[in-house]
Amino acid sequence: MIQIGKTSRLEVVKTVEFGVYLDGQELGQILLPTKFMPKECNLGDLVEVFIYLDSEDKLIATTRKPIAQVGEFAYLKAVATGPYGAFLDWGLEKDLLLPFGEQHREIEEGRSYLVYIYTNSADERIVASSKIDKFLDKTPPPYDTGEEVNLIIGGTTDLGYKAIINHSHWGVIFKNEVFRSLSFGQRVKGFIKQVRGDDKIDLILQKGVKEELDKHSTTIMFKLKQAGGYLPLNDKTDADTIYAKLSMSKKAFKKSIGGLYKAKQITISPDGIRLVDQD
Repeated sequence: MIQIGKTSRLEVVKTVEFGVYLDGQELGQILLPTKFMPKECNLGDLVEVFIYLDSEDKLIATTRKPIAQVGEFAYLKAVATGPYGAFLDWGLEKDLLLPFGEQHREIEEGRSYLVYIYTNSADERIVASSKIDKFLDKTPPPYDTGEEVNLIIGGTTDLGYKAIINHSHWGVIFKNEVFRSLSFGQRVKGFIKQVRGDDKIDLILQKGVKEELDKHSTTIMFKLKQAGGYLPLNDKTDADTIYAKLSMSKKAFKKSIGGLYKAKQITISPDGIRLVDQD
């Protein structure tokens, strides 16, 4: 089924001076303007397009890709405000409306906000909402332990970081298991650590070291993060220096950095060890 606010592959059924018309099936023929046409675009070709309403509320297709589609969350910048709400840059010519009634707090031009994109059932216009809680946790979590998921960082708590899982559920990454910088709205890969009996979801960012890093690995990663991602220590460093800085034996240190290196958590060089940038 072809939906407004989604990407589809549609067939070219008619050519005109100002573009081509695509077969939108139950939505009818949809114009793809010349400026958005692929270089090769002939009758019968299938073209991947995003469908939305133009400034005159007419169906239009574009080969430009929005930052996010209907049914997804995104961190978008407010570029203007008006009598009906704020307008967000989502990568298309027509900005995305965030109505006053869907604003979690007053929107300021130039700042970015985490929003959910949806189609207004009354008029089929694509709009955004920053009241994100009402769009999450509507279904039982269908995840398996160890499953890889897409995350959007949505805030912090006393426990750690809140993250949106696959545009559907809230989860938590515990702060003692985070060994790199995370920012609000950031998209990262993660893994399901566990789904609790109350349907709350615990997450982890790394999979390769054991899901629970051992005590010495945890210490090394914490110290690296605290030091800005670099420590002047490696397997050639003398045991006294290692113990003074990390309170562990050289044997434990070498074993732990070996495991972290294999898991692609750190790099090892003649001058020390460094965190791997995993964004």
